Amino acid sequence: MSFYDEFIREGTTGQVAAIVLEPIQGWAGSIFPPDDFFPKLRPWCDARGILLMADEVLTSMARTGKYLAMEHWNVVPDVVTLGKGFGNGFPVTAMVVRAPYAESVEKISASTSYGGNPMACAAALASIEAIEEEGLLENAQRLEAFFVKRLAQMKANHPIVGDVRCKGCLMGMELVKDRITKEPFNEAGKYVYQAAFRRGLAWIPAGHILRMSPPVVMDLDAAAKCMDIIDDAIGEAEKHFGYSE
Repeated sequence: MSFYDEFIREGTTGQVAAIVLEPIQGWAGSIFPPDDFFPKLRPWCDARGILLMADEVLTSMARTGKYLAMEHWNVVPDVVTLGKGFGNGFPVTAMVVRAPYAESVEKISASTSYGGNPMACAAALASIEAIEEEGLLENAQRLEAFFVKRLAQMKANHPIVGDVRCKGCLMGMELVKDRITKEPFNEAGKYVYQAAFRRGLAWIPAGHILRMSPPVVMDLDAAAKCMDIIDDAIGEAEKHFGYSE
């Protein structure tokens, strides 16, 4: 018996309807799963009659270089939620259900306060058209290639950088006190954020993790400037905390 089967037996009533999760955790600090996680989870759910629901509000619509982050692992969820980039900032969300379960949604009379708002629907359609016509999936992939290279350089040059990760325009950089122990360096995270902010760059803090999600419309020149600012801010933090002269 696997750990998951044991958990279902011991920690639930045994009637699990669905597994709900983000393909990539956002607020936790851009945490990516192992590449075999979803390819293993999909058949595991199927074998037990459990739906797989993906919260793609953060990760969809070109954010990771794909329409859905789940495409990176060639896995199709049963239910997907969309938002944020779906309307390019306009307040619109959607729940997408696989065809075999569409009739079930109709039977439960699912509703929302503003469901089907014409203006919101127009904004979502316009966003999809822009992604296609302006090649934003390809642009996010170009940016990923650039970011991966720069992140690797920063990890090599800065002893407080413990880990880096990137898919499209969704990145995470962990700051640690020691690469061997990987002890989180929360003070450095706060310092780097403030130092970068003084230089004109801001993101959403996540403790010791620099969680970055630059615009998918960004060009390479702007991307280079942003990474230079982060590089300089980390260097300043290392001097402040005594990691370099």
